[in-house]
Parts: sequence; structure tokens; C-alpha cells
Amino acid sequence: MVKEALLRYKWYALASILLVATVVMTTLLQPSYLKEVLTAVLMNDQDEIFRVGKWLLVIAGIGLIAGMLNTIVASKIAQGVSADIREKTFRKIQSFSYANIEEFNAGNLVVRMTNDVTQIQNLVMMSFTVLLRVPLLFIGAFIMAVRTLPELWWMIIVMVIVIASIMAVVMKHMGPRFGKFQVFMDKMNGIAKENLRGIRVVKSFVQEKNQYVKFKETSNDLLNLNLFIGYGFSILQPIMMFVSFMAIFASLYLVSGMVKDNLEVVGSFTSFMSYLMQIMFSIIMVSFMGMNAARAAISIKRINEILETEPAMTFVDNPNEDLVGSIVFDNVSFTYPHDAEPTLKNISFEIKSGQMVGVVGATGAGKSTLAQLIPRLFDPQEGTVSIGGRDLKEVNQKTLRQTVSIVLQKAILFSGTIADNLRQGAAGANLDQIERAAGIAQAKEFIDRLDEAYESQVEERGNNFSGGQKQRMSIARGVIGNPKVLVLDDSTSALDAKSEKLVQDALNHDLKGTTTVIIAQKISSVVKADKILVLDEGRLIGEGTHAELVANNDVYREIYETQKGKEEE
Repeated sequence: MVKEALLRYKWYALASILLVATVVMTTLLQPSYLKEVLTAVLMNDQDEIFRVGKWLLVIAGIGLIAGMLNTIVASKIAQGVSADIREKTFRKIQSFSYANIEEFNAGNLVVRMTNDVTQIQNLVMMSFTVLLRVPLLFIGAFIMAVRTLPELWWMIIVMVIVIASIMAVVMKHMGPRFGKFQVFMDKMNGIAKENLRGIRVVKSFVQEKNQYVKFKETSNDLLNLNLFIGYGFSILQPIMMFVSFMAIFASLYLVSGMVKDNLEVVGSFTSFMSYLMQIMFSIIMVSFMGMNAARAAISIKRINEILETEPAMTFVDNPNEDLVGSIVFDNVSFTYPHDAEPTLKNISFEIKSGQMVGVVGATGAGKSTLAQLIPRLFDPQEGTVSIGGRDLKEVNQKTLRQTVSIVLQKAILFSGTIADNLRQGAAGANLDQIERAAGIAQAKEFIDRLDEAYESQVEERGNNFSGGQKQRMSIARGVIGNPKVLVLDDSTSALDAKSEKLVQDALNHDLKGTTTVIIAQKISSVVKADKILVLDEGRLIGEGTHAELVANNDVYREIYETQKGKEEE
């Protein structure tokens, strides 16, 4: 996944490698020239000091410019790769079925597209600014140090072995904790999202303190984890520095006797000390890269889980068809993922094109599940659902979406304009079609009162509109494409009795040829339906007109009498 994304920036990557090589070369040359300057100072050779000093400044300047350019190039690569991965991940998520989204959890997917992609971005950035530099600098500094003071080659080996051993011990205890970081991030994000979405409930029931305690517990877990990792690296760096300085001290002690015989040893030791510090810097950078690489590896794995997940539901690539609005459920059973018991059990019924059909039953009877099988938001584990005589699994996605429209109980609006939201039901709808749909849904009367009418802005999740207004706009979005089948999943629950009657009258008048399936809690919403289906504990226990069911179906009659009694009271 990362490799594929990097291939798009191969020329930038090549430029970065060349720039890194330039930075390393200039870094390795500077101690050598510094040695010559010190030697010239000891010999009091002014001309040599000026000549070598000039070259030292030129080399340092080249390294500085190359480093700046490499940072810009590496940033371009990192930003481009992260953007490509984020877009690819989002595109993959769009291909998921509703079951896939439920499996991952929406909050978890958001964390993967934000925090996990950022971890990958940081790794790519560090790879082209540090990772490429470290091996070159380590090998180059080792060779130059041995050339500068061949007598102390073994000192370098000892220092590297000691520092590498310490780093391995620390990283052994750090590694397992990097995986927990993302777990705590997911959990904390989920709590925050849940709290903000349910802020009215939190405020109404004075749950601020409980929510704070819940959030604080997870936040403290994340804090303790980060502190442990931070403490580990705060200990690691000074220990490495201590070992390096001990190596320098030991080297100074060993070469101190050489100065009497050869003053050039002073310059050589200065260069040798610089190379030792470069070797130590390389090892420290490896340790920090290890921390980021460990986090990024987990993030890459989490992103790959998304990219490698096959959609739970796929559509055939058949030519578009013009289907009629008849619906047939043939022995349909459906079980949600991770549920032990099926929500729908052996459901069979037939709806003729153009009929209005109500679906009623107690809470948890499976009404909404049945509604969501009609537009194929889920596939049943057993049996078939057919529209216009065709099994939904044999109908392409475009045909199905043009034929079936569903309006959910919870009205979901997106940021943008009212027109943008309504056009989600028919992308090319003109103003006349938008106004007609709004009129059917009884939304026109309040939209026309807005200063910008259909170009009025909709805030996030439609928070600047009431529940009833959002439901009416959702209904308008559902009918704008003139679907052959319209499913209303308790989508008038937020409307008053008068508005609900006006919507139903408009649907009967303006969508005469449309098959309408109404999921309802109130029998008054479906009392005039051509047929009513009665569900109880996932089973279809009755179907017929209102009068037939009142006379012959105990469950329906009980619901009706209960609701009738409440209305009379």
C-alpha cells in the first residue's frame, strides 16, 4: 500500500536520495577539514587557515542548502503519499456495505483515516530525512574515524555494541505498548463522539460528571502509556550520551601520550571525536525511528485491514433495467452479525406494483430490518427478496437505486445547501423538480420562508433545522427521483398529525403509480393502506386490510385497541 503510493513520487524520491547523499558527504567532510584547520593553527600557518577555512564554509553551505531542499522534497512526498492513502481508504469505505461499516464501527474508521494515516505520513517524512541518512552517515563516520585514528578502531566497536545492547533492552519493553496506543485512541475518540452526539441527553440527565469520569479514565490510560514510553526514551538518550562521552574520555586518555611526539594528533583526535558523535547520533536516530516505525507499522496494518476487506455485499454488472414496483419476499430469514438469534424468520409475502402497504408490530419485531432489505442495505442469509420479478442479487446498483428509495426514521442531512441534500435523490434535478418534491413532503412551506430558499445552508447533521423539518426534507429527497418503490421507515414520527396527513395525501395524489411501504408505530398512519403486514418477534403473523386484521388478528387488535384507548384519553 505505501510502496504503491511511493511509486507515484519516484522522481521526488530519487531527488531526495541524491540530496541526502550530498548532506551526508558534506557532514563527513567537515571534521576532516576541521582537522586541517586545527593543524594549521598549531603550525601558525595563516594562509593554510584561510584556504581550508574557506572550503569548510563552502562545504557547510552546500550541506545546509541540500538539507533544506531535501526537507521540502520529503515533505512533498509525505504529504502526497498520506493524501493518496487517505483518499484510497475513503474510496474503499464507500464500497462497503452497511454490514461492513457496522463491523468496523464509524468512529474507528475515522481514527484510521486521520491518526493512522498521520502516523504513516510521519514515517515517510522521517524515512526521507533521517532513515536514508542514518546508514550512510553511520558507515561513512565509522570509516572516516578509523582512517583518522586507526589505533582506536576497537573503541568504536565497543561503543556501538554497548549502545546497541542498551537500545535493544529498552525497545523490547517499548514494542508491545505501541499497539495499545491506537486502542486507547479509538476508545477515547468513541467516548468523545458519543458524548457530543448525545449532548442533549447528557445535559438533560446531568451526566456531565459521569461522562467526564469515563473520558478521564481512558485519557489517563493513554497518558500513562505515553509517559512510560517517554520515560523510556528520556532514559535511553542520556545513557547513550554517557556511553559516548566515556568512549571519548577513554580515547582522550589513550592518545594523550601521542601529542608529545606529534602535534597533528590534536587535530586527528578532534576529527575522531566528531565522527564518534556522528556514529552516536546515527544510533539515537535509529532508536527514535524505531518508535515511529513501530507505531506506523501498526497503522499500516490497520489501514490494510480496510483495503483488504471485501465488501459484504456486491452488485452484478448487468445492463440497466426498467423494473416495475412489485415486491416479493420468499422465505426470508436475516440475522445481524454477532447476533445469536435471527431478527427475521421465514418471512414470505407479495406486494403488487402501486400498492400502499403498512408494516406494524411491537418494538423489536423486525420492521426496520425488513425495510432495509428492500433497498438491499443488507442481504438475507436465507430466502430471496425480489423487485419487479428480479432477485435483488441479480440487479445492478444503478437500477436498484433508481427503482427503490428509502427514507429512514432518523433524518440524516449533510453540510451544504438544501438543494444539494435533495439532489442526492436525483443528481440532475432542476428547480421545478426540487420544488415538486418539497411540496409533496410539505417542506416547501418552511423552505420558501428562508431568505435563500433552496440555497440556504444546512449545518452539520442539519442542526439548524427541527426534527420535523429534517424529516420532511428527507422525504423530499426520497421522492425527488420518482422511484417505483418508496420505503418510509417510520419517517413521519416527528410530524404532527396534520402534517403527517398532508404528506400521506400528497403521496397518494402525486405518486399514484409508486409502491409505498410504510413502517409505522401508529396504526393510524397505515389504516388506509391496501394491505397491512403484522410482525411479531421476527415472524409475519398476519396480513390484510385494517378491518380484516381487527377482526381476525389478536396482536394487531391489541395494538389497535391500546393506541385507540390512548387517543381517546
